[in-house]
Amino acid sequence: MSWRLQVRHQTVYEYGAIIHASYNEARISPLDAPSQFTLEHRVEVSPGASLFRYRDYWGTRVHAFDLHVPHERLEVTGLSLVETAARAAAPDPGVSWAALRAPGLVDRLCEYLAPTTFTAWDAEIAQQSAELVDPGSPGRSVERIVEWLQSNVTYTPGATDVSTTASEVLGHRAGVCQDFVHLGLALLRAAGIPARYASGYLFPVDEAEIGAFVVGQSHAWLEAWVGEWCPMDPTTAMRVAERHVLVARGRDYADVPPLKGVYNGTPARSLAVSVGLTRVA
Repeated sequence: MSWRLQVRHQTVYEYGAIIHASYNEARISPLDAPSQFTLEHRVEVSPGASLFRYRDYWGTRVHAFDLHVPHERLEVTGLSLVETAARAAAPDPGVSWAALRAPGLVDRLCEYLAPTTFTAWDAEIAQQSAELVDPGSPGRSVERIVEWLQSNVTYTPGATDVSTTASEVLGHRAGVCQDFVHLGLALLRAAGIPARYASGYLFPVDEAEIGAFVVGQSHAWLEAWVGEWCPMDPTTAMRVAERHVLVARGRDYADVPPLKGVYNGTPARSLAVSVGLTRVA
């Protein structure tokens, strides 16, 4: 079964004074994948700017633009129409540890095995990872780690911020989707399982009727390599399927922020982000 979803993602910066120049990158364009196809997409910027489109190192679609006109407000809107379908149901329990430790694979996926600023593991994470690992199956280890996250970390908006690391999440035992994923990546990589950060959107209502609209937000989940890339959502415990819209992948959040840039002027006075999703088929 497939869904067709319309997505509107808008970011508005209000500055405290006139900004004379800014340089920006937007990662709000859904990817094409075996279980997802982007039918339409466009990015609108106000004040108007020429958009330079490219794919970054991780394969994410990027719209880059710079502004050299005085402005006190920046608006970036992504409009998409995406067809989604079910992905792999679960990690393959038959994949062996020897397969994951093969030199060629370790070489190819080394960037998804290494610690990063957000996913570096300390002794406590390494110990927790070792306790969760199934000696006979990397696939079952992935499932155990995801189940542990769901049982031991509480979804708590405001408990963390965008700079919170995996070790801090383990200490708090609370956070949002980004934190669940960063801790999950640290636990998986400490066990020697390649894992990457996935970001996009989630339509939170199951069995939604055609025409159903929801106010949403950006969402994150993880993908672990156990013979193939297997997506898992440790925050919601939902199967990554028709209701997930994939936008970007990377080592951690630093590789996939929806909007980032630099500008010349005073700090932003306010930031507003809104995401709306409509099931159209």
